[in-house]
Amino acid sequence: MVLAPLALIVFVAFAVIGASPAMGCTIGPPSVSPGAPAAQTGWPGQGSWTSEQVSNAAVIVSVGAELHIPRYGWEIAVATAMQESTLRNLGHLGEDNDHDSLGLFQQRPSQGWGTPEQILDPRYAARKFYERLVKVHGWQTMPLTQAAQAVQRSAFPDAYAKWQPEAQQLVALISDGLNIVCTSDGGDGLPPLDDAGLPDGYILPSDPQLRAVVSFALAQRGKPYVWGAEGPDSYDCSGLMMASWAKGGVPIPRVTADQVHTGVDVPSLAAMRPADLIFIPGSDGTMTRPGHVGMYIGTDRFGRQYLVQAPSTGDVIKVVPVSYWSRQVAVIRRPISR
Repeated sequence: MVLAPLALIVFVAFAVIGASPAMGCTIGPPSVSPGAPAAQTGWPGQGSWTSEQVSNAAVIVSVGAELHIPRYGWEIAVATAMQESTLRNLGHLGEDNDHDSLGLFQQRPSQGWGTPEQILDPRYAARKFYERLVKVHGWQTMPLTQAAQAVQRSAFPDAYAKWQPEAQQLVALISDGLNIVCTSDGGDGLPPLDDAGLPDGYILPSDPQLRAVVSFALAQRGKPYVWGAEGPDSYDCSGLMMASWAKGGVPIPRVTADQVHTGVDVPSLAAMRPADLIFIPGSDGTMTRPGHVGMYIGTDRFGRQYLVQAPSTGDVIKVVPVSYWSRQVAVIRRPISR
């Protein structure tokens, strides 16, 4: 089920606080139901979440996209609001109130979050959460509950983790409903797979240019995936591809959405040669608009194919079998043709 927002979301330009200006997301036009008046308000409920709660989550996601916060940040923010307020914009609860905590994130005026009136504005509250999140060193590679706790300083630091699956699901549905398109990927969307090292009998390509490209990519193994990163200490999937092909003297576009159109088409896995780019939907793409990319490196001594990739937040650059991707390959591209 894809949630369709019934309110026309107006994109407001903000200073980028989460990534470089080249890395970010755009919203819309919203995916309203055919014939539905754009001026209607509210989102449909989803599972145990009411229309009001989903609408508040949609505000959190849309503010995150406007600020160019990576998708993982949206999930952290939504999970935090699930724990703090069950996605309700809470006013003062009298004797039941925790000190002077208010709003979606239970932010406190006395702790410098803003005035009560400001904190009770969901867009303001979301923005303040993100502003503090991006100041947490290494937040993009932290477990969700650790990143949330670094912002919230809760008395129950482990409580956020239980909301992560629901936050991921709700963020994905809202992202589809808002028609959010990001200029960088959100990861491969696959379960973690241990990297057993280079394949037995693997040999680098003999072509000097392809050897330079593949050698560079393999030399980055073990470095963390960080959304929007282009090296030298971390990379996202398309950043690794761009940097690797640069070592071969070939400039390719920065982001997956553009890399998928670079060079020439390769018709099948069997027709690949080392350094070809393999595209899959990933966590936030589709077969027609893939969101994740890896590089074919060649075969082991048994002829089994392998690729190198930067998988997703919390993981590192690694080599995995092509068979891990084979059922969802959207397209294969060769940046140069000779």
